[in-house]
Amino acid sequence: MPEAKLSLRGVVKSFGENAVLRGIDLEVCEGEMICLIGASGSGKSTLLRCINQLEPIDDGSVWLEGQDISEPGLELGPVRRRIGIVFQSYNLFPHMSALENVLLAPRRVLQEEGRALTARAEALFQRFGLDLHMHKYPDQLSGGQQQRVAVIRALAMRPEIMLFDEITAALDPELVGEVLNVLRQLRTEGMTMLLATHEMGFARELADRVCFMDGGVIVEEGTPEQIFSAPQVVRTQEFLRSVLR
Repeated sequence: MPEAKLSLRGVVKSFGENAVLRGIDLEVCEGEMICLIGASGSGKSTLLRCINQLEPIDDGSVWLEGQDISEPGLELGPVRRRIGIVFQSYNLFPHMSALENVLLAPRRVLQEEGRALTARAEALFQRFGLDLHMHKYPDQLSGGQQQRVAVIRALAMRPEIMLFDEITAALDPELVGEVLNVLRQLRTEGMTMLLATHEMGFARELADRVCFMDGGVIVEEGTPEQIFSAPQVVRTQEFLRSVLR
């Protein structure tokens, strides 16, 4: 197996008395798409936030290409530039156009300016079918369009890894497909991705590996065929029966 791009070793995270992650070990290779599945409260979202260091871990370590990025006192700005994250809530600034939302972070964080930045942002809008909407404000866009803008905003920082936290959960069913198509395109382009998702069909179609989480641990992981067609663990079987009816 190739050397891991991202490695989680014994990651533990609690909120007060509530142990949310109880020793997560996971290796992610360059260009791999991993889908995290499991019931709400199983730890999927917290795991993504710990990878991006939005939540400090209590024990264990997170390694990015040989660097321990969970080390206390580490400057996190460079880490977060390398690992983008998109949430189910779009969090777009309502007083800015879609394009202005996308340009904000590269200008402030990367100190980029000028026509080259604008051209790169415009190319992202075109790439994901939103070039006719880039000058609109968020309230002029559908939920699916706003979520695609949120993805573009993260990609404008040129991350090496993308984390997606239930990004279709707040969308009407007819809008889910347009957001999943963005992920399909990123998959084709070789982006390294981790997704917490309830979209089982999508996970089965495109994931390299599927990890079933329950109670803060990865109960079972394998190829989509292994997990969806022949799960070995009783808890995985029970979960899939409940969601695949």
